Amino acid sequence: MSIAARVPREFRRALFVGAVALAVALPTVGQRNAQDHWVATWATALVVRPAPAAPAAAPAAAAPPAAPAGASGAPGAGPRPGGPPPGPPPLTVSNQTLRQIVHTTVGGERVRVVLSNVFGTAPLEVGAAAIAPRGEGATVQASAVRPLTFGGRTSAKILAGSVLVSDPVAMSVKPLSDLAIDVYLPGDVGVGPSPVTTHNGASQTSYLSSTGNRVGAAELPVDRETGSWISLARVEVAAGPDTRVVVAFGDSITDGARSTANLNARWPDTLARRLAEQRGPKVAVLNLGISGNQVLGDGAGISALARFDKDVLMQTGVTHVIVMEGINDIGIARANPSPSADDLIAGHRQLIARAHARGLKIYGATLTPYEGAAYYSAEGEAKRKALNEWIRTSGEYDGVIDFDKVTRDPNSPGKLAAFADSGDHLHPGDAGYKAMGEAVDLALFR
Repeated sequence: MSIAARVPREFRRALFVGAVALAVALPTVGQRNAQDHWVATWATALVVRPAPAAPAAAPAAAAPPAAPAGASGAPGAGPRPGGPPPGPPPLTVSNQTLRQIVHTTVGGERVRVVLSNVFGTAPLEVGAAAIAPRGEGATVQASAVRPLTFGGRTSAKILAGSVLVSDPVAMSVKPLSDLAIDVYLPGDVGVGPSPVTTHNGASQTSYLSSTGNRVGAAELPVDRETGSWISLARVEVAAGPDTRVVVAFGDSITDGARSTANLNARWPDTLARRLAEQRGPKVAVLNLGISGNQVLGDGAGISALARFDKDVLMQTGVTHVIVMEGINDIGIARANPSPSADDLIAGHRQLIARAHARGLKIYGATLTPYEGAAYYSAEGEAKRKALNEWIRTSGEYDGVIDFDKVTRDPNSPGKLAAFADSGDHLHPGDAGYKAMGEAVDLALFR
C-alpha cells in the first residue's frame, strides 16, 4: 500500500488546502513588503532643552551679574541672531496629552510616527498615542482617529538617547494636509533632571490638554498652547518607489523665523506646494532648519557638521538636500577674522562629500543679504559675498539655488529688498520666503 493511501483523506485534503494557502500567502507577503517604501512626509530638527537648574540662594549684597557679550544690554548687544524672540516659560507636561500639529508634503495609505528622546538622559514613558486628520483648531476628525501601537503595545518607553517607531496603521494621508499626533505622557516632562528633546519656534500652534489621557478625543480640552514640537521627530508614509525626498537643511531662514504662524509660509512650504502641483514623481520636502544654527559652531543646536548624519542622511527615503548655512557663523563673528570664508567653504565641502558618499544630490543655496541686522559688519559682508561666489561658480555642488539674487535690493545689494524684509533686516517675511520657494528650479528633482 502506498504512503498516500495510508494517510486519511481528510488529512490529505487539509494538507493540500494549507499548501495552496501558503503558496498564495507567500507572494502576498513579499508584495506587501515591496510596496512598503517608507518615506518621510514631515520631519523636524530636534534640539536639547536643558533640564532646569536647581535654584541657588543668592549671596547677600551680591552685585548683579554682568551680561554676556552679545546679550541684551551688553556692549555690541542685540537679539540672539537667528533665534526667535523671548516667549512664554518652557512647556512642562505632567499626566497630560500633547496634540501636535504637522503639515504633510506627500500622501499615502499607510502611516507611522517616529518619537524621539535623543537628548534625554532617562527613559520617556509614552502612555498612549494616536494619529488623525486635523479638524479646526485643536479638534480632529473623530471617525478617522487611528490608535498607534509600538510592537503591538499601546504604551512604550523611549530609551534615553533613542527613538521609537510606531507600528504602521492604515489611514489615508492627503498631501499638503494637517495631521494631529496625540501623545499621552503620564510622567513629568521638563521638570526633572532629564533634558527635553524639542524643536522651538515651530511657527505652528500645538496643544497641551488638561490632566489625563485625552488621546483621540474629538475636542481636546486645552490647558495651554505651545509653539514647539516635543519629542516628535518624523511622520512617514508608504509611498511609491519613485517618490523623492528633499531635505531643506539650514538655520532660521529655512526654519521660517518671522513667518506668519500656522500659514505654512516658510520657503520649503512654498517649494512643497509647487512640487505637489507638478506632474511626475511625488516629492516630499522636509524642513530641517534650526534657528541660530551654524556650520562650524554649536549653540542653537549642534553645528551643521555635527548634525548632518542625524538630520539629513538618516531621513527616511532621502534623495536630495538643499544647504543654506553660514550666515550665523558670519554674523556672530562680527569683525573677527575667524571663521574665514575659506573655513566655511571647507565646512560646505564636508557636507558635499558626505552627501555624495550616500548617493544624494546636494544643492547649494546662496546666503541672503543682512545689512542692517543686529550682527552685521563690513567684514562679515565680505565673507558672505565670498561664500556666495564659491557656491555659484565652484561647480562643487550639484546645482545652485540663488536666494540672494531673488531677495536683495537691486539698488543696495547688501540689503534685503523691502518686499522681502520682515523688519529685522535678516529674516525674510512671508513675501520673501515665497520668492525664495519660487526661485527653486523644480527640474533639480526629476
